Amino acid sequence: MAIELRQQLKLTQQLIMTPQLQMAIKLLQLSRLELMDAIRQELEENPTLEESLETVSKDQLAGDEQVQVEVPEKTQEVTIDEKIPSDIDWSNYIDEYNSPGRIRFETEDRDTPQYEAFISHKESLSDHLLWQLLMASPSDEEKRIGSLIIGNLDKDGYLQSSAEDLAVQGGVTADDIEEVLFLLQSFDPIGVCARDLTECLLLQARALGLKDSLVTRIITDHISHLENKNYKAICKALKVSIDEVIAAVEVITNMEPKPGRAFSDDEPQYITPDIYVYKTEDDFAIVINDDGLPKLKVNSFYKQAITRDKDVGGNARNYIQDKLRSAAWLIRSIHQRQKTIYKVMESILKYQRDFFDQGITQLKPMVLRDVAEDIGMHESTISRVTTNKYAYTPQGIFELKYFFNSSIKRVHGEAIASASVMEKIRRLIESENPRKPYSDSKMADLLKAQNIDIARRTVAKYREMMGVLPSSKRKKYT
Repeated sequence: MAIELRQQLKLTQQLIMTPQLQMAIKLLQLSRLELMDAIRQELEENPTLEESLETVSKDQLAGDEQVQVEVPEKTQEVTIDEKIPSDIDWSNYIDEYNSPGRIRFETEDRDTPQYEAFISHKESLSDHLLWQLLMASPSDEEKRIGSLIIGNLDKDGYLQSSAEDLAVQGGVTADDIEEVLFLLQSFDPIGVCARDLTECLLLQARALGLKDSLVTRIITDHISHLENKNYKAICKALKVSIDEVIAAVEVITNMEPKPGRAFSDDEPQYITPDIYVYKTEDDFAIVINDDGLPKLKVNSFYKQAITRDKDVGGNARNYIQDKLRSAAWLIRSIHQRQKTIYKVMESILKYQRDFFDQGITQLKPMVLRDVAEDIGMHESTISRVTTNKYAYTPQGIFELKYFFNSSIKRVHGEAIASASVMEKIRRLIESENPRKPYSDSKMADLLKAQNIDIARRTVAKYREMMGVLPSSKRKKYT
């Protein structure tokens, strides 16, 4: 069989996304902060795009795509009615302000505060420990070793390296490391520089004056029983009463397992809703959140340069035309994004009206297909719209994806959403007797009595998703 080269024609159909569609899809899946960053970047790179100082009317974006613009009224001229005192020494005033050079008035000889003096700075765990180390008047060698140890602490205040490894790094002996480590372990916060949880708790017990007590014996030898709340095993091993064990456990549970927690530099993440749902008498109002989003428009100078100025040609004309098209696509894509979010929220409100009226327990099962069919869009579009978008509702702030839940059968009647079942489990746990907490099987029976058909393993799965311990570890003896 001979091998040869041939040319042949083949017709195929492919779906190719236009630049407009690509930009619309990209903006649709961005969060609010990411959208603002994308707009700022486009404002910097595209000279034909500029921020409008005009006020855009609050169109609810449900109907027409046209955005009406209101020109602010002309501001009135500001007049100053303050009267000038008649006793001013005008001669000194004119001489003072007509003098050459720059004038500086000082009431006293002192330095101007620096900019850094007005900036708040949260003290870190390392700074706090180094300050205490310097206050202990250490030698240069102790200061160097102490800095080495502090540099190997994690954010919770635990030492991540062994004494041998630190000795190799610092070129000293392990005994030198242990000596400085003993000093650091006496610093605030108590329990810092420990190598594990047991040592951390023992340091705190020593600071409380409980050395060689029942507390230290439980921490040293029975930490596993303590984690499982197996108090009977502790009583049997230490030959003490259950009341003594409970009293010791109460002391241990009030200790801090993460000493460095107070110095954490984790900043809270604040959520700005993309859309608001307000309760108005017997109905709800949907409002798109446009606060902080720049109002964009195309620069009229470049439009006139293309249409009227015939001297602009060649590469300059092509460049301006490309930038004008890009600016128009961006503005249109942002409007389309806001309209789509509004339509999705409107559909969610129609399906989940009981939730907005009565709360989480009335959340109904819903999938992306329900909203997609309602507003005539594809499921992938709904998925992009509901990702990283948040809505302010009378029940709190929720991500749009929160309203889509799997269904759980009822004994009688319609199905119920999984989020509603989780809320019912949470309320059962809150109302239980701490001395006799509900087991997963018991909660399944209680839910079945509320017309919710759910298995024990499903209850266990939802309980773990909520971060709730099993009944054996929730039990309290006091």
